[in-house]
Amino acid sequence: MNHLLLLPILVPLAGALAALVGERAGPRLERTVGAIATLALLPVAAVLFGVAAEGRVIAYAVGGWPAPFGIVLVLDRFAAWMLLVTAVVAAGALLSAVDRSDESGRHFHVLFQFQLMGIHGAFLAGDLFNLFVFFEVLLIASYALLCHGTRPGRTMAAVRVAVLNLLGSALFLVAVGCLYSAAGTLNLADLAQRAAGLPADRGGLWQAGAWLLVVVFALKAAALPLGFWLPGAYATVDGAVAALFSVLTKVGVAALVRCGTLLFPDLGIGPVAWAAALGTLAVGATGMLAARRMSRLAAHAVIVSVGVLLVAVAPFTRESLAAATFYLAHGTLATAAFFLVTTRIAAARGAAGDRLEAGPAFRGPVALPLAFLCVAVAVAGLPPLGGFLAKAAILDAAGGGSRAGATFAAVLASSLLATYALARAGSNVFWKAGQDGGEVAPLRQRESSLASVGMALLLAAVLLLAALAGPVYRQAEEVAAQLLDREGYVEAVLGARTGTGG
Repeated sequence: MNHLLLLPILVPLAGALAALVGERAGPRLERTVGAIATLALLPVAAVLFGVAAEGRVIAYAVGGWPAPFGIVLVLDRFAAWMLLVTAVVAAGALLSAVDRSDESGRHFHVLFQFQLMGIHGAFLAGDLFNLFVFFEVLLIASYALLCHGTRPGRTMAAVRVAVLNLLGSALFLVAVGCLYSAAGTLNLADLAQRAAGLPADRGGLWQAGAWLLVVVFALKAAALPLGFWLPGAYATVDGAVAALFSVLTKVGVAALVRCGTLLFPDLGIGPVAWAAALGTLAVGATGMLAARRMSRLAAHAVIVSVGVLLVAVAPFTRESLAAATFYLAHGTLATAAFFLVTTRIAAARGAAGDRLEAGPAFRGPVALPLAFLCVAVAVAGLPPLGGFLAKAAILDAAGGGSRAGATFAAVLASSLLATYALARAGSNVFWKAGQDGGEVAPLRQRESSLASVGMALLLAAVLLLAALAGPVYRQAEEVAAQLLDREGYVEAVLGARTGTGG
């Protein structure tokens, strides 16, 4: 059973290699290979989620080398949760991409699969060095996807993202060096075990390495003041790529949660994360108000979702982590769906594109305005969808604390501003459409049917999450409880002596 832990990495790796070979046979084969590899991850993630739901932490010692000496992949409830969310987002993005995004440049499906391999590896990595390696895999793929196509501004956005993340990678290596010098290991479970018994003269190295990791993860998550790179990057790529990119910020948050609960529970990350969260919420909500294009609106919505996540994570209690886990799934699916809806709207409006201004009326199904309404309610966190339930749980977890007042004000104010920005966008795009007397032709059937499938998949996932909020939230509580069980994680990983042990 433990060999299944390799599939989230091997399936996209095999898909990337097969797509590379399939390019010579034409785009149809390349698309087929990419779709098969991406859709195959849905049952893989579902099976691993079911395995993790049994409550065990499962470690896979690659090559039979036991921890802490070999490479270890670790599956717990949190990793399985992230894999399942990523699989759903990837399926929706890929189905949308085969309509237009994959035609704008070469090697799209190869890069898409390598991106997935890096994301999955980051969630499963059991040591800091391999976490760094998988970070680099997903970042290299993201640089290439940023440059994919000919839309103006992509190259500059890619250069900006590459420079900042290369700086982050350098800091990551420095952090790894500090922690290895202090503890003599990079395995997460071994680091957690040795942290309490470090000599006093190594405390400074440990603290320096820990805080450098926090900075690196904050950069990956696009938290204030390190998130100014995100809007320009996410707003310039095609919607399908941006939908997949909505997972990337969650990789940074997930790494922060993992290290904050397992390695550095006494470091004092909470107050710093909370302060960064308030600033991130302010920047994201202000950016949504200032947006003049729907793609920019969606990009700043991602920043708002990161701010809400950090607010939830900051207390590092079971209640707050459960709320953060639930919101992580909802926020990722909602923002990914927002990018796909934005793409459909831009295609339907002709020359007006995604500009937030009155444009020509378009003859199309009522499903598109309804899709925007659904995604707007989800992104703003309004009832009856899961965003409202998640924010209520976050505020409930923060109640009674010394920072409760500021937390309530920040979350509610950002929700109000987001609601206003989304309502204004919908009014300009749909209510005022056709005031100039113009009209654009309906979409071609191929464009309408293929791209709508991915959008519908993510919207259905958002609605299903709300419909099953009770059982899903109970799973989120189990995820939070296991995250705080350091001893269980350490025992499971260090007790795995072979590739089939767990």
